[in-house]
Amino acid sequence: MPELIITIVVLALILFTLMLVLLSRYRRCPSDKIMVIYGKVGNNKDGTARSAKCLHGGASFIWPVIQSFQYLDLTPISISVDLTKALSRQNIRIDVPSRFTVGISTETGIMQNAAERLLGLRLQEIQELSKDIILGQLRLVIATMDIEEINTDRDKFLEAISYNVETELKKIGLRLINVNVTDITDESGYIQALGKEAAAKAINDAKKSVAEKSRDGSIGEANAQRDQRVEVAGANAHAVDGENKARASIAQSDATRREIEAEALRRATVAEKTAAAKALEESYSAEQVAEQARAARELATQQADVIIKAKIAKEKLELEAEATAEQQRRIAKGEADAIFAKMEAQARGVQEVLSKQADGLSKIVQAAGGNPGDAVQLIIADKIEEIVKIQVEAISNLKIDKITVWDSMGGTGESPTTANFLSGMLKSVPPMSEMFNQAGMELPGFLGKPIDQPADAN
Repeated sequence: MPELIITIVVLALILFTLMLVLLSRYRRCPSDKIMVIYGKVGNNKDGTARSAKCLHGGASFIWPVIQSFQYLDLTPISISVDLTKALSRQNIRIDVPSRFTVGISTETGIMQNAAERLLGLRLQEIQELSKDIILGQLRLVIATMDIEEINTDRDKFLEAISYNVETELKKIGLRLINVNVTDITDESGYIQALGKEAAAKAINDAKKSVAEKSRDGSIGEANAQRDQRVEVAGANAHAVDGENKARASIAQSDATRREIEAEALRRATVAEKTAAAKALEESYSAEQVAEQARAARELATQQADVIIKAKIAKEKLELEAEATAEQQRRIAKGEADAIFAKMEAQARGVQEVLSKQADGLSKIVQAAGGNPGDAVQLIIADKIEEIVKIQVEAISNLKIDKITVWDSMGGTGESPTTANFLSGMLKSVPPMSEMFNQAGMELPGFLGKPIDQPADAN
């Protein structure tokens, strides 16, 4: 018993240790990292072996021995790129100090590129690799643009840089987050001259605009004063005319108002009278409808009291008749079932008796060696006592109070008359030989020979 307990404890410890090992191989991927599982990780759609399996979020089980894993950090990487003496399309060398922010991409295909090309590299190595790619693309973009485009259309310049740089960064699994170009200078001072030209033009345009605005202001002021006097005089004339017209309009409006009020009062009075008459008419109609409804309700009530009671009585009689008929049917069916069961039992009893008798007769025939005649003789021999008893009882109940015999010894035979009388009485019992003959059988020899019949007298 102690050995069994020790075995169970050892097995439990082994299972617990195995479970801990398995649980330790189940890894969860943080949201700011990409978990790269490498080793035997399955095949691609074309049947080739996959180099790695990338997970951003979620978790996965790392099989021991055949699989391992590492993390790729998704923290953005800021790279300072000070491009100097880049040759533009006009063959003017410029300096473009800028700062790029990149990070490892979480897109499915690009994430696989990062797993294949950046796994195991330090942050400094990833920065240097990205910086080389950015410098090459910056030089390419500047070589396709003029100084004026670079200096004035910064949106186009930044869009071209973003497109070219991000396209190349995706090849190694990175994506471009932000581009910030701080300032653009050239060694010949062309950009500075463009700035001065633009500033001088802006100053001249401003001075011209100020002079034009001052002139326009003086002219506008004089015109405004003239227009003011004209407008004031016209406004006064219009005001007087407007006042007169307003007074006439007020008078006309008062007259129209009085007419409207009178017409409204008349319509209101007519409407009130009409509404009152209509209300009385509707009231009378409603009372008439109510009386008709009450009469219909009374009639329905009386009909319900009489017809419903009659229908209930009729349904009651029908239900009672059906119940009585059903009861009689069930009684008749019960009696018929009882008679059938009784007759069936009697038939089974008779059948059983006859079957037993048949079995007994069959055994008697077998005992007689299969000879039916010998079997009948055996049955008769078994029943001979009862047969004789029945023959004797045939005359045992005869009641003879007194017999007077006149024996003159003159009988036809040798026996006296008294003896003949008794012999004749005994002969009234059917002889056994005749009984056997009537049954179509022959009296066995051991029971005696048949008695010869006397001859008829001439």
